[in-house]
Amino acid sequence: MDTDLPPEPLTQPPSGTADEAQQEVLVPQARTPAAADQAPDGASPRGGTHRTGVLAHLRRVREILGRTIDRAEERRQADRAAHLAYHQEGGASQGAQDIGQDIGAEQPNQVGPASTTDSDQALAAHPPATAPRKPAYPQAIAVPATDNVTTRTVLASLPRWLVRGGLGAWLLLGVIIIVSLMVFVTARVVPVFVGLFIALVLTSILQPLVSLFVRVMPRYPATFLALLTALASLVGLVAYVVTSVTGQWDSLAAQFSDGLDTIVDFVETGPLPLHVTQQQLTEQFQEWVSQGQDYLQNNAPSLASEVLSNASGLVDFFAVMALAVFSTIFFLASGEKMWRWFLNELPAHLRESVHRAAGAGWYTFAGYARGTVIVALTDAIMAGIFLQLVGIPLAAPLAVLVFIGAFIPLIGAPVAMVIAMVVALASQGPLTMVVVGLGVAGIGQIEGHILQPLIMGRQVSLHPVVVIIAVAVGTYSAGLLGAIVAVPVISVAWSVYSELHVRDAPVLGELPAYTATRRE
Repeated sequence: MDTDLPPEPLTQPPSGTADEAQQEVLVPQARTPAAADQAPDGASPRGGTHRTGVLAHLRRVREILGRTIDRAEERRQADRAAHLAYHQEGGASQGAQDIGQDIGAEQPNQVGPASTTDSDQALAAHPPATAPRKPAYPQAIAVPATDNVTTRTVLASLPRWLVRGGLGAWLLLGVIIIVSLMVFVTARVVPVFVGLFIALVLTSILQPLVSLFVRVMPRYPATFLALLTALASLVGLVAYVVTSVTGQWDSLAAQFSDGLDTIVDFVETGPLPLHVTQQQLTEQFQEWVSQGQDYLQNNAPSLASEVLSNASGLVDFFAVMALAVFSTIFFLASGEKMWRWFLNELPAHLRESVHRAAGAGWYTFAGYARGTVIVALTDAIMAGIFLQLVGIPLAAPLAVLVFIGAFIPLIGAPVAMVIAMVVALASQGPLTMVVVGLGVAGIGQIEGHILQPLIMGRQVSLHPVVVIIAVAVGTYSAGLLGAIVAVPVISVAWSVYSELHVRDAPVLGELPAYTATRRE
């Protein structure tokens, strides 16, 4: 039933409010030119205005950059929410019907206990006159309750902290056992693990390209076209580097010769406390050459056996790459079907949580891989342009070295910077070496403060302490491979935990200081 409600009275602002607000707005504009030109402490009015304008521009640029990062983060969160959405096709009834059809197809002669036929209904309506048969199983005998102490009673009699500590210790022991088994199995099949890791990286990088090609062609041709595009790009990059090196070889030899003479003169007559003459350097170099020749002559049989054993390592390398390419093709072409099959093999009550956890892990891993590639490519382009402007030879190979170093956290960038500085010292001198070092360090700052927040987002960012510990553990346990794999593995594990963990309310405000008080 519709009812006519009386119109709400319009609230009028108190008298004078609008005028006062207008006067307050107009007060800053009513300043006289003399007051605007005044500056505190005798400072120059124009200089102060100029500095204020520069600071305002810097603040405005910082606000624009922050808003850009926030918008990119919102888009990433929306994509992540869409990626993690779990949809059950056809609803529960359709799924149950499909499951029933599958069971009926697999077991055509089996009749469920709840099924009712016409003959059963007839028997229920007209029961036979014979005496009822005895049940096949004896009736359950009621067992009286005993006075034995149950487990719940035992746990209730123990202190609460002891129960929690014991359960936590058992859970921690189980986690340690599972992680140890995973590490043990992975150590036994390291080449397989490396091949699958490379396949996942290639899949995450090429997936947007395959999605683009799928719009105009079937999925398998789109997969092969994406792989060929990536291979052509890699071959073109290698050809460019080789061409740049061979084209500058004569000039590079002369520059390095002059650079070495400059370094020798600096060490001999420079301000360093240690002075070494050119004759001493020549004698030391000849001594190293003679020691190398003696080592080769004395260990020739063992070196030959090592070379033959390393031939199997070359075969393992090609096998790993073949496994990676083969797995990448099927991950890109039918990855969704493979994952759907795996979900269907799980119990129904576990499918959604497993899908959410795996989706969160894959989203983090793919974001890390793509972001690292984009950041590394941007660093390489900026480093190549900078080295070319400074006039450093081998700018293209050094840019490729910067690109490769970006994949090794905390280690790759400093190593690439040191090598670029050495090349600058040998070709241009100490001043150019310092300029190159500052420029490469500046590129690293741009990467850490602008590129990574914009491209990779906050969902794959870890605290620097966590990154250092992860890289250290990975390096000491598995060498260079561990240093590369440690950060994405930790990021994926944290993403899965955050997706499945229900977080309590955070602690806000200033934490209270601890005061030592004695209890009487």
